[in-house]
Amino acid sequence: MLKGITANVLILGLVSFLTDVSSEMIYPLLPLFLTTVLGAGPAFLGMIEGVAESTAALLKLASGIASDRVRSRKSLVLSGYAISSLARPLVAAATSATAVLAIRFADRVGKGIRTSPRDALIADSTDPSLRGKAYGFHRAMDHAGALVGPLVATLLLTWFVKDLRTVFWLAAIPGGLAVLLIVVRVRETERRRSSNGSFLGFVPRGVLRRYLCVLLIFTLGNSSDAFLLLRAGELGVSPARIPLLWTFFHLVKMAGSTPFGSLSDRVGRRGVIVAGWGIYALSYAGFALATTEAACWLLFAVYGLFYAMTEGAEKALLADIVTPQERGGAFGWYNFAVGIGALPASLLFGFLWEKAGRTAAFGVGASLAAVAALLLLTIVREDPPRPVS
Repeated sequence: MLKGITANVLILGLVSFLTDVSSEMIYPLLPLFLTTVLGAGPAFLGMIEGVAESTAALLKLASGIASDRVRSRKSLVLSGYAISSLARPLVAAATSATAVLAIRFADRVGKGIRTSPRDALIADSTDPSLRGKAYGFHRAMDHAGALVGPLVATLLLTWFVKDLRTVFWLAAIPGGLAVLLIVVRVRETERRRSSNGSFLGFVPRGVLRRYLCVLLIFTLGNSSDAFLLLRAGELGVSPARIPLLWTFFHLVKMAGSTPFGSLSDRVGRRGVIVAGWGIYALSYAGFALATTEAACWLLFAVYGLFYAMTEGAEKALLADIVTPQERGGAFGWYNFAVGIGALPASLLFGFLWEKAGRTAAFGVGASLAAVAALLLLTIVREDPPRPVS
């Protein structure tokens, strides 16, 4: 299973696993902490998440472009993970919702700094013919951390501690181990730095621009997964079973990411992505029409396959169509497009659900996925990756 996974990719996968364990020990408990301990309301929670994710999207673009110019991508990756790992556990010391906003902001600053350079470093460290597998493996490790983190928090609260703040402090341990791994084991790769001196580095054009536009169209129909949990409640999934459903969802994503990423190395990226987007459209149609809890569990499994099929293949295709000197900037634009489209996607979905009903909301999401799939096939050229001789 790990054949072709280089040392850098393996370590960066472990780093993502540990970081997600740390993050997911805190994140699912944050709404409860804000509302019951600090007395904040849902509107303030929404503002925290909006500010955090918008900040991350902008910094992913800037850090990606910067990583093409600096000698070491590792330094940006290290600083980003270090900022997040230092800031995140400080939620335990917060005495106001405003303090949580500042801490969450710092956490997302770290994510914004590290994400695009890390994605570029994975491409730098991998044979072109194995990029799909490398990115699939990395996503699988990320999903594994998202699965383990809440379970660790639940275990701690059930058997060892009674205070949310203690759990938040303990989340510093896996985060610190992640930073230590980067310092000790991640190696910089030899590459030519970009000679472009403009602030933007480069503006996407040609096939890259078309690919990013197609991704943005798809993203506009890909609303927050919180709406799916809301739908699960309507279909009879009790509050006690929602965490179990969410764990099952992450398990499907984790199990499928590496195999489907590897499949894209053999049969081509576009075909796997289009199939994944097709599954997304079918799952959204299913969520609109489902009437039973059993159907909900099946649909979450199908929806998890969409993530497994597309996350690694999308990044691998991006790395295939740009030069090494533009790789960091390309990932910056990619992460920016996906991040900046997430807010209007959720606003649109919520508006449609409230004004026209859930069938219309899910229908628009499925339709945009179908349009994006058709455009990917017709306007985005794919050259098969060649192994390095």
